[in-house]
Amino acid sequence: MGKGTEETWQSLLHSKCGISRIELFDCSQHACQIAGEIKNFDPAQFIEKKEIKKMGRFIHFAVAASEYALQASGIKVTPENEERVGVYIGSGIGGFDVIEREHLNLINHGPRRISPFFIPATIVNLASGHVSIRTGAKGPNSATATACTTSAHAIGDSYKIIQRDDADVMICGGAEASITAMGIGGFASMRALSTRNNDPEKASRPFDRDRDGFIVGEGSGILILEELEYAKKRGANIIAEIVGYGMSADAFHVTSPPDNGDGAYRVMKNALKDAKLDPSKIDYLNAHGTSTPVGDKIETIAIKRTFGADTKVAVSSTKSMTGHLLGGAGALEAGVCVLAIRDQIAPPTINQENPDPDCDLDYVPNVARQMKIDYALTNSFGFGGTNGALIFKKFEG
Repeated sequence: MGKGTEETWQSLLHSKCGISRIELFDCSQHACQIAGEIKNFDPAQFIEKKEIKKMGRFIHFAVAASEYALQASGIKVTPENEERVGVYIGSGIGGFDVIEREHLNLINHGPRRISPFFIPATIVNLASGHVSIRTGAKGPNSATATACTTSAHAIGDSYKIIQRDDADVMICGGAEASITAMGIGGFASMRALSTRNNDPEKASRPFDRDRDGFIVGEGSGILILEELEYAKKRGANIIAEIVGYGMSADAFHVTSPPDNGDGAYRVMKNALKDAKLDPSKIDYLNAHGTSTPVGDKIETIAIKRTFGADTKVAVSSTKSMTGHLLGGAGALEAGVCVLAIRDQIAPPTINQENPDPDCDLDYVPNVARQMKIDYALTNSFGFGGTNGALIFKKFEG
């Protein structure tokens, strides 16, 4: 899709699909042979050569995305503000690539050949750790690992950290790099992935009648949140405000939501309550929309429960283009909401070709739409029944 904010955003607005045959490993024996890989990524553009091998690929992505975000924000960490700048970056799985590589070293060569960097290259909180170390940010430092809701929770928790005055600035989001033989094989064994291997760009088709599973993507999304007066004082270019955060649990099943979408409904309701908003105020909704037969139908039910059966809210799933970034998805899609507000345009759900009577909302089919967007909401749902929703508002300076 691209590297950095504007390149990625333009790809989304032009309905570009980033899904293709897997090149990161030999996928010839796999049921699913396609994914949303980042092509031509060189960590040496962001990280010193001797440090690269000390980090899993998900950390490389988080460092790169944080650098892009910090450059765009103009934030400088200094001795004067270092204790008021925090980092909160999650990952659903962490260094899956390193785990596989070092396990092979153990099997083939014995325990003495395991890399001394194995553990710190793998564990989830080292994305936050490295960004903190590299920037000098000494404020709150944490990480979430809540499956596909990970980075939505990281952003929401960061919002609350600022609200309770524990920080002025939070570097927050998520990263994932699970396009590995075990990662793809594991999801495929659950029959969760699309097997449309001969037509990768058409494989992720949220809410379409012919959807057959999700596509794993990789990458990172990072947002810079600031306390409003702090941002104004330093003359920040404020793109949008975060005004609502909701959490909920399905308390139902490890991988499947309840048929009535109760957890998804309650998480949107909780975010709206936090924002003190009537549902009718939401103009655009970036759906979890993974392209699974059950999940998309149930999210549609939950949206109707929240906004009304005859709602006209514009809904799109950008996973139709990016694939599903798992723990990185919520932050990427939060960023999409912010840019949709900035440019007053809703990105599309591509591959909307065959209407599904169970999915009958306005999914912004195939082509981006210029429209008024004062408020945008994004959903994230994870295995274990963990849900998060975020609401962003157009900034009225």
